Formats: sequence, structure tokens, C-alpha cells
Amino acid sequence: MSAKVPRETNPDAPHLPVLIDAILDNVTLQGVWVDGTFGAGGYTKAFLDKGVKVIAIDRDPLVFEMAADWAGNYPDLILKRGTFSELDTLAGELVDGVVLDLGVSSMQLDQAERGFSFLRDGPLDMRMGQDGLSAADLVNEGSEALLADILFQYGEERASRRIAKAIIAARPITTTAKLVEVIEGVLPKGNPSKSHPATRSFQALRIAVNDEFGQLISGLEAAERALKPGGELAVVTFHSLEDRIVKKYLQARAGKTSGGSRYAPEQQFDAPTFELITRKAVTADKDELARNPRSRSAKLRVGRRTDAPAANKGRAGLGLPKLTGQELL
Repeated sequence: MSAKVPRETNPDAPHLPVLIDAILDNVTLQGVWVDGTFGAGGYTKAFLDKGVKVIAIDRDPLVFEMAADWAGNYPDLILKRGTFSELDTLAGELVDGVVLDLGVSSMQLDQAERGFSFLRDGPLDMRMGQDGLSAADLVNEGSEALLADILFQYGEERASRRIAKAIIAARPITTTAKLVEVIEGVLPKGNPSKSHPATRSFQALRIAVNDEFGQLISGLEAAERALKPGGELAVVTFHSLEDRIVKKYLQARAGKTSGGSRYAPEQQFDAPTFELITRKAVTADKDELARNPRSRSAKLRVGRRTDAPAANKGRAGLGLPKLTGQELL
């Protein structure tokens, strides 16, 4: 992982929109934008204050309840529940921009009852949409091989087999505190300057429960379909796996793919569907890092839509981690 300090370094920090200044510096705010990951509404508010109409989407019904006290003050705000993988359908029109802030929101981390946090004890849940398979289901019913595969592929956890074996031995595990205890029991004591020992495992389980990588690819494809020619896509990621997928996707759609190999042939598109606005990932400057520690691992990439028809294909070679023939449950 790229982060040396966990996103939960300070759970009581204010909910600041990460890299918002960098986004405003790299996009043209006009017309209609889709905020595909509404969360606490930080990006949406910033865009609305710039005179842009915003269609805000989130799979978590609680975020709209929490926004009720201010959302009514913005006549140019439309709230819709759903996943950003269906943002083109939910928008119902071609739009001038799409912004995606990937991963779990700071608001969800801070709610112990949601089960995302390894720093706050709560039920082992992790479902963003509050339906379907929970982390407890996965931990208590998944095979040792499946759990080890998830921890390694989705969390890049080198001790995945040891942790999976310990989880099986400790079942049932129903709380975040119990899972943290199990993980800490098989790993060396953490270095205060590095991430918490449970960071990678919690990340991996959350990704599996919410199908985050599948949602990410589908969301990028949906944004490609939804954007007008000249429309812009801004994506903020928080770890290396997400960033790799976004980078490879935009490069492929911009015709910047590598020569390929016999194992992963070069993808061919009729015409580039994006041009790169940011050639390299944009990261937080010193001022933002000082006021918002959660921005430490954040990376921004921006692309501009061309007038070529959406490709809507070609997922091979995009760096999408895969489980080795295992179904979740």
C-alpha cells in the first residue's frame, strides 16, 4: 500500500474533502456534474458554491439523512441513491463532469456501528449499502483458502495465510475489536510511524464485501458513457491498487497502452475516448497534509472525454486483482 499512515490516524478530524483544491485547479466547473460518491457532501458543496448543478449519488441511505439539514438550501442539487457503476443511468442525461472519491468515507469510518473501523469497536459489518453479504458473514463462513486469497489479493497482506488460519481458529468473530485482536496476535507489534497492523486486512474485507474493484471498473465505464465531449472525469484514490486501475484505465482509453505481451495483448480501440489532463497523479501539498492527515495517501487523476463513442469494453490488463477461482460464499 502507498499509505504509511492509516486513514484512521485521527478519527475525530473534521470531514474535509480531500484534494478539493487540486480538483478545482484541474477541471472546468460548468453545467452539470455527477458526484458519484456523495458521502459527507464535501465535493458537492464545493461544486454547488461554484455555480454548478450537481447530481449526487451514494449507495448508503444514511448519507442523505445526514445531509437533510443543508441539502434543501441548494436548488441545483439532485440526490439519488445507487452505485456509481450506474451513474449514467441515474444521471439521465449527458453531463459535463464526474467526480469519484473512492473507498470508505471518513464519516463511515467514524460510525462504530458500521463496522469499518479497526480503531472503534462495533459489529463486523462493512456494508456500504447496508444490504447483502457482511464482513461477519465472510469471516465466519468463508474457507481458509478464500480468506487468505482475499487478504493477499485485495489487501496485499503478506501474512495472509497466517491471519486466515488464525481467523478460522478464533471463530465466531462478530466484532471489529475481536478481529483486530486476532490479527494482532499473529503479526509483529506495529511501528507507530507505520500503518496499524489491521489496516490491510480491514481494507481487503471491505473491498470484498462491497465489490469495490468491480464497481470501480463499471463506474469508470459508466462515466465514459455519461460524459459529453469535453466533459471531465476526476478520480481520487486512496491506495495503490485503486490508483493502478484508474491509471491503466485512463491510459488505455487515451491510447497510451504499452506494447503488451502474449499474456496480456495490447488493447485496441477505434479512437481514444479520453485525453489525459494529469499526466501524473496529483497528491496533497504540505498545507493540506497539515490540516487533513487523511489526504496523505490520496491521489488525483483527471481525464477529458473526446467525441469518440464510448468503448465500454477491454478490462483485460487494467490491473484488476482476481481471486483464484473462489466465490465469496
